[in-house]
Amino acid sequence: MIHGLDITVALGHTEPVPLDRMRLVLGADTQRSVDYFGVDLDGIALRATDLDFRHGEGEVLSGAAQDLLLVLCGRILPPGRLHGASAARFTSG
Repeated sequence: MIHGLDITVALGHTEPVPLDRMRLVLGADTQRSVDYFGVDLDGIALRATDLDFRHGEGEVLSGAAQDLLLVLCGRILPPGRLHGASAARFTSG
């Protein structure tokens, strides 16, 4: 799913991943992904806007669950897909 999102986001496609699939992926050990990819999320609370998903404590960074999955995996997203004061840290441009 992650590599598929890498491709579709790069191509500008916006079709959402089915939420039942997102629940499975995000229901796995999220902290393990953060540790594996070396993403610095200190002081950031991820909050999905389309699914009951929360990770971390601090300043809220919100967006679609699939976009937050990419953040957890260390990907940089196009502008406008994330919301919150720290969104620029995880987006290009």
